[in-house]
Amino acid sequence: MIGKCKAIAHGSNALEYIFREGKLDKALLFHNLCGTTPKEIYEEMKMVSDYNTRCRNKFLRIEIGIAPQDEKRLSLASVRNLASNFAIRMELANHQWVAVTHKDTDNMHIHIIANRINLYGEVYDTTFVSNRAARVAEELSRKYGLTIAKEVKAERTHQKAKANPTREQTKQQVQKICYTLLDRYKGPGIAGYSMFLYSLSKSGVTIERLKNKQGKVYGLKFSYNGQCFKASEIGREFGYHSLQKNFEIANKAETKKTITKAHTIADKTTKNKVQSDTGYQLVPPSRSYTSPANTNESSSIAQAVGNVASTAINAAEEIISGAGGLINPQTHGDDYAETAWQHRLRNQAKKKKKRGRGL
Repeated sequence: MIGKCKAIAHGSNALEYIFREGKLDKALLFHNLCGTTPKEIYEEMKMVSDYNTRCRNKFLRIEIGIAPQDEKRLSLASVRNLASNFAIRMELANHQWVAVTHKDTDNMHIHIIANRINLYGEVYDTTFVSNRAARVAEELSRKYGLTIAKEVKAERTHQKAKANPTREQTKQQVQKICYTLLDRYKGPGIAGYSMFLYSLSKSGVTIERLKNKQGKVYGLKFSYNGQCFKASEIGREFGYHSLQKNFEIANKAETKKTITKAHTIADKTTKNKVQSDTGYQLVPPSRSYTSPANTNESSSIAQAVGNVASTAINAAEEIISGAGGLINPQTHGDDYAETAWQHRLRNQAKKKKKRGRGL
């Protein structure tokens, strides 16, 4: 047995549907209701639901599916008890609801339409209501000795795996190879990524990028011994974007390290120049006269420092852009420290301007 539940707004349409000729098998129960037609039931439910004006989805639609092998040994009284116990366990005792059976498909199933507003004007909590319905269905299945949907699904999965043992065995081999190589080469960044792809190819595993009609890559396909697998079958770490992230972090760390080294070299060179020219000055350096020779010398040193820094930064950028293929590092978000510093400078300038105006 399986149970589903969902909050809906179209109560009148739902009631018309479950009582539609050709679908209706038997009307089982009318709880806290006097009417027996869809129109009468809806009018009664509306009188109660109008007490709450804030709720939008004022009805509940519940579906209970019964397995064909269980249908044969369930009498009409047993089906009524099943519907009643289901509603009670879903805590609908103080609500208005109607239960019917349908026989328009191969399997008999029960429909319950309930008023989400109870007789005291309180709203039924629908948080994880679908999970709650599935749990109640499993509990009642065990109580009445009916087929449990979860066990049937597990059995089908087991049978499906047994149907092609060669594919399952090949998938396990690919998983073992991929996880071993990822753990081995995950750290060193671009070099690790290159070694990861090389080792996969050497082990006989090939990766193919899957593209949509617009030419954008949306996934990866792994091939080994004539068997093909989606990346999700191998593991969540081997999806197109997930595999990028495994190496993007290392790339960013290398880039930051390279740029930091470049700035350190520039700072040391500038500091050494300042220390060599230190002396007593009556006039601040910004207003003092500098001879052309010193100017040329300073400009040449500044140019050398700039060249060193730019070379290091270009090297870092080449490291990132050299990944190619699957790895395309992107800048995620803004430099928040830089943005905050600029914002602080603007605020200080505004304050100075206000003080100058005498505000």
